[in-house]
Amino acid sequence: MTALKDDRLAALARRGNVARFVSFSSGTQPALRHACTSAGEVGGDVEAAITAVLLESAGTVNVRSFRPDREKGCPFHYGLASAAEAAALVRSLAADGFFTIVNETVDVRDGGVSGVALGGIVEFAPDDTPRTVEKPGAASLPHDLAVRLLTAVYGFVPEIESADGERLEFSVHPGRVGHRRTHTLWWETEDVDPGTLTAAPSWPNRFSRHLGDKAYGLLMAHSLGLPVPRTTVVGRRVAPFTFGSATGTADHWTRTCPTEQAPGKFTTVPYWTDPFALLHAEDPDGTNIASVLSQEAVDARWSGATIPSGDDRPDHVEGVPGSGDAFMLGQQPPEAVPDDVVADVLAVAALARAVLGPVRLEWAHDGNTAWVVQAHVATHFFRGRGVLSPGDPQEWLDFNAADGLDELGTLITAARRRNAGIRVHGSVGLTSHVGDLLRKAGVPGRLAEA
Repeated sequence: MTALKDDRLAALARRGNVARFVSFSSGTQPALRHACTSAGEVGGDVEAAITAVLLESAGTVNVRSFRPDREKGCPFHYGLASAAEAAALVRSLAADGFFTIVNETVDVRDGGVSGVALGGIVEFAPDDTPRTVEKPGAASLPHDLAVRLLTAVYGFVPEIESADGERLEFSVHPGRVGHRRTHTLWWETEDVDPGTLTAAPSWPNRFSRHLGDKAYGLLMAHSLGLPVPRTTVVGRRVAPFTFGSATGTADHWTRTCPTEQAPGKFTTVPYWTDPFALLHAEDPDGTNIASVLSQEAVDARWSGATIPSGDDRPDHVEGVPGSGDAFMLGQQPPEAVPDDVVADVLAVAALARAVLGPVRLEWAHDGNTAWVVQAHVATHFFRGRGVLSPGDPQEWLDFNAADGLDELGTLITAARRRNAGIRVHGSVGLTSHVGDLLRKAGVPGRLAEA
């Protein structure tokens, strides 16, 4: 005999944490079939059983219905606060031949994530049910990497281990939920043949926007075991969390962390400043900056950035002595980086590339370690000396690097409107933010002096 939907949910509750629920049979006298609450067994009539769920919930329940021959597409009622109202629905549906499940309403907009674990990969996003994986923009990671990343963010190990050939729908919550009072809910499991699945770890995605682009990139590097300076994330949607390793300086930078990379647009300062005043001044409506980072400084002897060369060739490395801030802004030309520093940076880049594919790193070397201070998925490759961004337009607009990134942004708008390229005057690194902005905008760029 095939197990019904509520039978499978009860079996799942014996393996993992599920939303508290009671279920009832069809017919004119609906009978209690299963009860899954933190208190254990419930008794009494329909209202009493639903009241037991309500008392343990955040205040509302959902009524789901199904038939043995039709489990999907049946009536569903969300967010009921009255046991009497929910009981009346159960009786009405039962009289029409429906079985019912009454479960606590779970807040999927609480700052956590929902998703699916299957075949060695995990896909997830915030502010949605596990069906979020059917929409664009979910994070897609190898299972172990996903667990390390989510553990760093939420401070507990998510319980998202699925059996071989099993598809697990789950949600992860900052507060404890479900009949076992843990942070991970299991929604449903299904036996499937996953075949060969390969994660596609790219961002921006909905979770990277949830945390902020810099935070997500650094978390990816940290989760891969790469050297990342100790960083505390003060976010809008998640509780503060810390990851990375001490650099030994005990100096702290303040870095704004926009939802997507915006080179040179928001504040970065080499000291701690009031994050609340900063957010109020630079993002008063709360739509552009997801978090503020406190990052321990690196006592940098050399700093710079990388860009992938394509194929299996080593990444292109550029840098300058000391801090790389002026270099990244296009205000300082690159210098010859010592061979031992280049070797350390390339080793870090190769480890990142092995899992993430082509990446672009910003780095700082203190004489012993090449620290990753930013990480991004790369969509463009090193094209040779003097080529900031590929393309061969009929018209070139001139930009002086001394005019700054804001002026470059204005010129990029004009270049896109005219299908033109931008010729950059000044000693600018190919891996600087000047190149980043041109590549991101898809505008051809060349160094005038190349």
